[in-house]
This record gives sequence, structure tokens and C-alpha cells, in this order.
Amino acid sequence: MKVTLLAGGVGGAKMAEGFDGLAGVELSVIGNVADDAAFHGLWVSPDIDTLTYSLAGRIDRTQGWGVADESHRALGVLNELGAETWMTLGDRDFGLHIYRTAALAQGQSRSEIAAHVAKVFGVKSRILLPTNDVVQTSVRTATGWLTFQEYFVREQCGPEVLELDYGGIAKARPTEAALAAIAEADLIVLAPSNPLVSITPILEVQGIRDAVRAARAKVVAVSPLIAGKVVKGPADRMMKALGLRADALGVAAYYCDLLDHMVIDTADAALEPEVRALGQGCTVLQTLMTGRAEKVALAAGIVEALA
Repeated sequence: MKVTLLAGGVGGAKMAEGFDGLAGVELSVIGNVADDAAFHGLWVSPDIDTLTYSLAGRIDRTQGWGVADESHRALGVLNELGAETWMTLGDRDFGLHIYRTAALAQGQSRSEIAAHVAKVFGVKSRILLPTNDVVQTSVRTATGWLTFQEYFVREQCGPEVLELDYGGIAKARPTEAALAAIAEADLIVLAPSNPLVSITPILEVQGIRDAVRAARAKVVAVSPLIAGKVVKGPADRMMKALGLRADALGVAAYYCDLLDHMVIDTADAALEPEVRALGQGCTVLQTLMTGRAEKVALAAGIVEALA
């Protein structure tokens, strides 16, 4: 079975691990690139790196991002020299960012770089980019516009979100690999990622949303909200601030023009009739992924529900 997963953040990486560990599945992951930014002269791609580190078994399991057994000596020197160091980048992580930046300067595409890194790190599934162009999410707060990393890391998601902007999205062209993965899929899954800042920047790249709508595959979304709360991140507060219902039903409504099916957690079983009333199927599963067994079980449950 060919599964194409649209994913960002820690929840997306966990879902990718679930399908990656499922026998009989050929997985392609289209990752979010709108969190990308430059730090210390280096191009950093947090969501793609989290996917890569997770599927390569290199992820720091305690925090859910970054590299295991990491040190921060380079960051310490930068701090000593007076540089802003609120974006925590470890020494091994710096190695990847140095490689990516040098490869970009040599004319390689972002997709080529991501594929090479994944191959060298031993990732068996395909990590694809929705676009090779630069797309960057910005967040408007009461004090003005912030880059996503300023909002997410430096400000710790504290300010209320008044508006989101995906800079460069109107001109971003889709990669052929992403369009092919959508067209050839037997199953398309929207991961339990933040709908607003992880999945939407993928769908809004020219042609991606239309490709998902036109795909022969069933399209299923997994709610990142359990009993109205997120496992990690600001999705619930963002949705409330922007006038959306912040629970599994709100997620189903947000995606409803794309979906054939919705997966919600057992804690939200009472919402199943309302989700179905939106015109999509609904399956209740345990969606909290605390370890590898839960990740694979959720992936298997999705496949079984859509078989």
C-alpha cells in the first residue's frame, strides 16, 4: 500500500514513524517547510529535520526534537560572543545546517538535499518537500508581526495570534515528487499536526490542494486535539484565537472540503455523530502516541478503517 502523509511538527513525525514501521506500507512524507529560517547564517528546516531524525532513529525522545546525545558547545561560544541564541541548535544539528547551507550555495535544490540527508542517515521512507521555493509563516500579534520561530521558540507561543501569513506561498511551485506521491497514493493522511501552521502551508502551495482533491486515494485526517487540548504545541489556542472551534470536530470542519474520513481519539467518541454529519466517515481510535507500539497501532488502525 502506498501511503502519502502530509506532516509537520512532532505529531507529524510520530505518525510518520507509525506508518514507517508498518509492514506492507510504502511511505512518502510531504513535510512542512514554512517553519524554515536562517540562523547564524545557516538555513534551518526544523520540521523536515524532525521527520528525518525521527525516521533515522536519531531523535531526542525526551523533547521530541533535536538529536539524541547532543551537546551545545558551539551555541555556548555564540552566546559568549553576544549572538542571539534563543533558537537552540545542538552541535550535531549544526553539522546538518552547515551541510544544507553549503549545498544550497552550490545550486542543489532543497528536495535534493533532503533526499540525500535521509538516504545517508538510513531513512527507508521518502521525505519529500511540497516546494523548493521559500515559504515562511509569520504570526501577527498585538505588538506586530513575528516570524514563526520568534513566536514559537523565543516567545514560547505566549502572544495571542491575530493573523497568520504564509510569505511566498502565492508564487511557490509544487515539486513533481510531491504531486506524484499524491496522485499515486492508495491512502492520503493528514497527520495529527497543527492544521494552521503545519498542514495548511503544504496544502496552499500551488496545485497541492487540487491534487489532493483529485486523487484517487481516500483522504483521512487524524485530529491533533484530544478532548479539546493539544498534546504539544499551540494549535488549540491558535484555533480559538482565529475563531475556529478548537476540538476534533473543529479540525474535521476545517478540513471538510478534502476529507473522506476523520480519525478522532477515544476521549472524543461523543463527537462521532457530529463529525459524520459533516459528510465524512469517522473512526474512533487511541491517537495518543507515547511509544513505538502506539504509533504503529494507530497507523494500522487507520489502514484497517480505510481498507
